Formats: sequence, structure tokens, C-alpha cells
Amino acid sequence: MTAMPLVLMYHSVTKYDDDPLNITVSPDRFAAQLRWLARRGLRGVSMRELLAARRAGTARRLVGLTFDDGYTDFVSEVVPALLRHHFTATVFMVSGRLGGSNEWDAGYPVKPLMDADDLRRVARQGMEVGSHSVVHPSLTSLTGTELRHELTASKAALEEIVGAEVIGFCYPYGHVGAREVAAARGAGYDYACAIWKSEHTGPHALPRTYIGDRDGALRLRAKRMRHRMRWGS
Repeated sequence: MTAMPLVLMYHSVTKYDDDPLNITVSPDRFAAQLRWLARRGLRGVSMRELLAARRAGTARRLVGLTFDDGYTDFVSEVVPALLRHHFTATVFMVSGRLGGSNEWDAGYPVKPLMDADDLRRVARQGMEVGSHSVVHPSLTSLTGTELRHELTASKAALEEIVGAEVIGFCYPYGHVGAREVAAARGAGYDYACAIWKSEHTGPHALPRTYIGDRDGALRLRAKRMRHRMRWGS
């Protein structure tokens, strides 16, 4: 199978007391993870930049950085840390929850989401904005009409906000099958991110490597090595 670039999957970066879903990385740990990349001559970039470099044959020292859901800490914690290293990233936004919170995680800690002004701000700072659907459903459970709405309405709404084409999508919960891959392609996305390797792996189901608060230098090294052994890149 064609080699896949290393893409790291984050959600939230903030101080926390309780994180039952394991989606939060502390700011200190995140800073250390970025330093780990930089010391190895690796540069974290958005998916847009990574895939363009891959097509040009210049992606060898690049690592994709992605942040799901669009939490406000992307503005306050993530972007400043990235800019210190001259890194960029892609944030996948749930378009129908702008300025709201992670309602899909009912019963778990509430996390605020970016609003339209926040999205415009991070886009001006060089970050890529991608779609993470309208309301964060499991796409595999939807009807065809509902699926198309989640893909197309979110794309249109985000494009209007940032004033640029939205070319990337991220499947909520990583739930994706052949129907969803075809729908993402048909909706006009150049690429889509999944989580796991599967029979659908390709430009519209790119696997990613989960990164959490436990990932120090040794675990990062192991995850990078595992990726290189699996994909040869």
C-alpha cells in the first residue's frame, strides 16, 4: 500500500482536573511534544501543506498536526505554541456548534468551542480550517440525505466564515465506510481524515496517530517508529 504521512491527532490542549475521554493534553506536555518534533528536524504542518508537499515530493521532514472539534483552547493554547516553532496545523470544526460546547459528549466535562471570530483569527494566523460535520454525529448511522447535509452544509458554512475553500474533512468518532468515503469525495473535499487504518485507507480516509497527555519522548519515539514500520515513511 502507498506510504502514508505521519499525522498526529489531538483534540484539546488545556489544564484539566478530569479527562475521562483522554482527549486533553496539558499545555506543558504539548510544549514538550512540539520541542521533541523540532529537535529531530521535523516540522508540524497543516494537512493542506502536508499533502501539497507530498505531491511535490518534499514532505520527508513534515508531520501533519490535526485538532478535532474546534475547542477554544486552540486559540489560547495551541496556536501560540505552534507559532513559536513556526508550525501550522489543521483544526476540524463542528460548524453547527460554533460558540457552543461539546454537546455530543453528554455526561462528560463541558468544553467550549470556538466561534466565528476565533476561526477567522486562526485562519489569518496560517492555520487550516477543515470540517468536522455540522453536529458531530456518527456518519455511518445517517441516511444518505443526512450524510450529504453533514458534509456539504458544514463545508459551505465554514467557507463563508473564513473566506477560503475548505478542502478537508474529518469523520466524527473515526466512523467511516465505503459510502462515507464516496460522499466526502463527492462533496468536494480533497482529503478526509479517519483514525484507524482500514480497507478504506487512502486520500479520503487518512489514518492518524493519537496523541495524549501520557505521550512523552519515549512514547512519541515508539509511535513514530511504529508508523515508519507500517507505512515506510
